[in-house]
Amino acid sequence: MPVPARATTPTVAPPSTALLTDRYELTMLDAALRDGAGQRKAVFEMFARGLPDGRRYGVLAGTRRWLEALTDFRFRDEELAYLDDDGVVSPETLTWLADYRFSGDVDGYREGELFFPNSPAMTVHGTFAESVLLESLTLSVFNHDSAIAGAAARMVQVAEGRILLEFGSRRTHEDAAVAAARAAVLVGFSGTSNLEAGRRYSLPTLGTSAHAFSLVYEDEPTAFRAQVAALGHETTLLVDTYDIPTGIDHAIDAGGPELSGIRIDSGDLGAEAHRAREQLDAAGLTGTKIVVSGDLDEFGIERLRGAPVDGYGVGTSVVTGAGAPTAGFVYKLVARSLTTDGPLEPVAKEGGQKATLGGKKEARRALHDGVAAEEVLLPWGAGSDDDGRRLQVPLVRDGEVVHHPDWEDSRAHHAAVIAELPPAGRDITPGDPVIPTVVRLPEEVASPPHDGRHDQGRRPQEVTG
Repeated sequence: MPVPARATTPTVAPPSTALLTDRYELTMLDAALRDGAGQRKAVFEMFARGLPDGRRYGVLAGTRRWLEALTDFRFRDEELAYLDDDGVVSPETLTWLADYRFSGDVDGYREGELFFPNSPAMTVHGTFAESVLLESLTLSVFNHDSAIAGAAARMVQVAEGRILLEFGSRRTHEDAAVAAARAAVLVGFSGTSNLEAGRRYSLPTLGTSAHAFSLVYEDEPTAFRAQVAALGHETTLLVDTYDIPTGIDHAIDAGGPELSGIRIDSGDLGAEAHRAREQLDAAGLTGTKIVVSGDLDEFGIERLRGAPVDGYGVGTSVVTGAGAPTAGFVYKLVARSLTTDGPLEPVAKEGGQKATLGGKKEARRALHDGVAAEEVLLPWGAGSDDDGRRLQVPLVRDGEVVHHPDWEDSRAHHAAVIAELPPAGRDITPGDPVIPTVVRLPEEVASPPHDGRHDQGRRPQEVTG
């Protein structure tokens, strides 16, 4: 019998990311294009002035998503019509936007890399006009993904090699759930329950049943037998729908000695895990794993260190950054030319807590006997191996993406840099950044004389977080 031809789906262009931005970026662009300032050379840096309260380090994530979004940053007819109808920019700027393609260079920290206060985690070098448009897109991607990665990394540290399952899809926006799943797996989570994240990023997906499955059957034994019949003995049975000890007995009867695991989602998880281990071992199920879940965060996981727990399911806390839902990144102009072809000179905002460090900078991680000691900021191109490991890598050159991170490479890099931390870096109690950020900029670069045109920042001698 002939196989019916599969219907083909017409190729659909990916959605534009150009309007994932704030209006003021377009109005700045409009004004700068009018008098030619938009064509001046410019350097923007993305950095965090500090870390979320009490955190010892930050983790960069979102690079792949940002590079994909940059590729789709195009003003098509639909976007231009909206801007025109709403009167956002002038007709001349609409014409300029119709041909917009970022043509500059971007360097940044690798995904999974650690960052500290003032770390230049991304450096964008192009014209002012083409670079200023990327602010909101850049910050929305990296602030979200890095917040998730920073929280998840702390959970990985305290889990000490045990299974970690990301279960947070129902606790955040549907698109944020996909990004959060990737960020969590990138830093060491074993997998995610989110199928779209699995499809889009080839992440391992995990999950078997919820309480509704047990409740739809006339009794728990029938539900468990049905699950084992469908999924095999490698499944995990949820045993706390009714009474936990009785549920474990039912799981033992249904799964037998080859049952892969049980999950406990309520009660005193530590005490229940101890009782469950005794009950399983007494029945000969010494290899059956115990997974616990239920409003866990890094502190809850740490409290369970002494319990016979093989894995943790984490939802709300990981997808909301465990109380720090943003990494605190900002995107600031640090250098510009005064003419189209003029030399770059540093610029910075002065005064107060929002002062910035002028000039295009590179970052090095100084190591002493293989242990991270300092985050060192130097003028771009001035560093050497004596200053430590170079942290930025090329991401974009002449508008073309040249870096293509996948989560497995990023995960391996993250594991390597976590291993460089001093012991205090693994402490989840509130504290200062585990290493200082040291700024080594020449006085004439950081603080040139004011002449009425410059807005230069102060030069910290040595800045710790």
